[in-house]
Amino acid sequence: MEDIKSIVAKNIVELRQAKGMTQLELAEKLNYSDKAVSKWEHAESTPDIAVLVRIAELFEVPFEYLVRAEHDVAAPTKKSHNNYRYRRSVITALSILLVWFVAVFFFVLITLLFPSAKHQWLCYIYAIPASAIVWLVMNSLWFNPRYNYLIITLLMWSSLLSVHLSLLPFGINVGLIYLLGIPGQIINLLWFFMKKRPKQD
Repeated sequence: MEDIKSIVAKNIVELRQAKGMTQLELAEKLNYSDKAVSKWEHAESTPDIAVLVRIAELFEVPFEYLVRAEHDVAAPTKKSHNNYRYRRSVITALSILLVWFVAVFFFVLITLLFPSAKHQWLCYIYAIPASAIVWLVMNSLWFNPRYNYLIITLLMWSSLLSVHLSLLPFGINVGLIYLLGIPGQIINLLWFFMKKRPKQD
């Protein structure tokens, strides 16, 4: 019977190559070093159960796929993975466009119902943080979480801008509100490096 380490190693290599990923890319998604992935793929060591479950979820195969030499289901091809990524990109884009559709709808509605209104343009300002929230959720689920730092930055500053511009029509100038963005940005930056740095061998 083929050694379980060799079976797991062979399956990880096939799945990674089918998805068009490098060892470093797989390592970053699992928060391990590329050295650890190389050891797995050369059957020098085997990931623990929890990591195998994460690998199965990442490659969208049953857990059993990783530990069996023969499979009941075909391995995903690079083309199928590209199709999944394309569909997810389209869904993300459509979701963000829906936010802007709603913003335009309310802009037109307010303009028609209240012709004397002057600040309906704020609908577009509110659409920026709303779009960032949608993008953040989709990116966390389907894409590279490393970019969440940039999305959170956009969300934070656009939210502060929305509050500032919303209060201006009432004669309230809260320009100091942007000072909140400084510690917020530092926290975001530290969180990014905390998530990025630890690599397990």
